[in-house]
Amino acid sequence: MIEVRHPASKAGSILNGKVNFPLCLAPMVGLSHVALRLVVRDYFPADAFTIWPTEMLNSWKIPREDLAKTPEAMRSDREVGLVPQILGNEELFIAQSVKKLVEWGAEGIDINMGCPVQKALRHNYGVALMGDPDYAAEVVRMTVRNSQVPVSVKLRAGKQGDFEFLSRFVGGLEKAGASWISLHPRSAEQKRRGKADWTQIARLKEVISIPVIGNGDIQTADDVLQMMKETSCDLTMAGRALAARPWMMWQLGERLGFAPPDSDLVRDSNGDLRKVPITAIEEGAEYGRSLLRLILYMKVYFTEDLAIRKLRFHIRTTCVWLLFGHTLFSRVSKAKTMDEIELAVQHFFSVPVEMTERTDLRE
Repeated sequence: MIEVRHPASKAGSILNGKVNFPLCLAPMVGLSHVALRLVVRDYFPADAFTIWPTEMLNSWKIPREDLAKTPEAMRSDREVGLVPQILGNEELFIAQSVKKLVEWGAEGIDINMGCPVQKALRHNYGVALMGDPDYAAEVVRMTVRNSQVPVSVKLRAGKQGDFEFLSRFVGGLEKAGASWISLHPRSAEQKRRGKADWTQIARLKEVISIPVIGNGDIQTADDVLQMMKETSCDLTMAGRALAARPWMMWQLGERLGFAPPDSDLVRDSNGDLRKVPITAIEEGAEYGRSLLRLILYMKVYFTEDLAIRKLRFHIRTTCVWLLFGHTLFSRVSKAKTMDEIELAVQHFFSVPVEMTERTDLRE
């Protein structure tokens, strides 16, 4: 078992010294919305600070959207450290979007250069920008000159694992004014398949002077500490596994000596702090508990139809860590209303359910 003592993170230069915790949530389409962020925050140590993403936002749409009513941009008044992620490659739209997002409460702006979908390739944004290093640097430059807050970039590995290309590419982003880089060391072609090459994170740390956030294959609290040990990254980022296991924040905080979360979700009916879930059975029960809290938040922020779609997607994505998770997804898929889904979840977790530490069944 890996042990690291508090203070845990070297990410103090991210968001002007505010960040003191070694893990953050990844920006994920359909998943990193306000309801999930609030669930993860319910497990977050009371004295910790990290950065928080949004779902991917399109800079062509943001200027004409009402962010308070746009599901991908909805936020809670109690959220701090928000770093929304944007897609874009034209200065006019980027400038308008950044201004609006800062007024909305953004403390940083993240540029997506890692989205591998065909639409991004057709419009020369997302991972397509990695095919044009000069223009990618110019996108950072135009964002920085229109932003009052730090600008970061999330990207994937170079083509065929070409680290020399990656090094030159990121060097251009650094010179253009990027405040930090998040690296998911898989190529666009790999998507989420294969093993993330953590050595590229370690090598990138050696050749640039700005902070590096490591992303890829983090499924447990041990993985967070292992990545930091192996790569010397400044912060780690977890996506689908943290959506499935939001109490990873609680587990990690306890390991590192942070104060427990200030949330009723981690307390029993008497108001006493519960034991951090560790065993497969304990984590299975916690999945059910966290899912019911997610349903509660979704009912607050989303319309019934949208909440049902988002919840089904969340369960389809995360139930692969559960033994017989496909049964849960099947029951939820048959339910017609959020109330019916809630009853289906309660019934499924009325008996012990085991949760695995790791899965290769990610989509």
